[in-house]
Amino acid sequence: MNRERLLRGLDALGIAADETAVERFEAFHAILDEYNRKMDLTAVLEEDERVDRHDLDSAAPLAMGLLGQGAKVIDVGTGAGFPGMPLLILRPDLRMTFLDALQKRIAFLQDALARLGLSAETLHARAEDAGRMREHRETYDAALSRAVAGSAVLQELTLPFVRTGGIAVAWKGPGAAEEWQQAKRAAFLLGGALREPVPAPVPGRPEWGHVLLITDKIKNTPGIYPRRAGLPAKKPLGA
Repeated sequence: MNRERLLRGLDALGIAADETAVERFEAFHAILDEYNRKMDLTAVLEEDERVDRHDLDSAAPLAMGLLGQGAKVIDVGTGAGFPGMPLLILRPDLRMTFLDALQKRIAFLQDALARLGLSAETLHARAEDAGRMREHRETYDAALSRAVAGSAVLQELTLPFVRTGGIAVAWKGPGAAEEWQQAKRAAFLLGGALREPVPAPVPGRPEWGHVLLITDKIKNTPGIYPRRAGLPAKKPLGA
């Protein structure tokens, strides 16, 4: 891993990283490579791009001060552990839950957490099912989602996890503006209020044009949501 690139990028974002964090990033990249030879976890293999696209991009909520000390956070559809793992490496105080529908990804994350000496919960479930579980429904300060689904769909997959007063955060590309109105309507139906898209540039990559869609949870999500697994993607709210 290019540790100099990582440190320069974090410094540009205003995020501090001690030696332990840097060593954990290096170890996580190595574990990711080890598992990637056996299963499809990431198509980003070039190290500088991985630092930018995975590590620095995942750190955006910290640069914006969105996650308070000890915040309870769920990474919905975490895949290979993004954005949750970089956030946890940088902020071990976070009470992180990694949610994914594929058991092999959960097994990878459990092994990575143990080898990195980090503590977090893992949950093997569809987001639509987990959002109805009493122990997870409306209990989180923040629900995060990156490269998971369309903006309106993400509202239904994340807001049921968020307590009133918390936030849902979705990473989106340059096309986010086209999805914003529908996502805003979906958020309203789910008890949320969608903010205007917030630019989340990755240092050294101005061409990417990433934004965060941040939704404030202003009231409880109606009990009929989330709908059964697969339905949010087939019939997005707010259309």
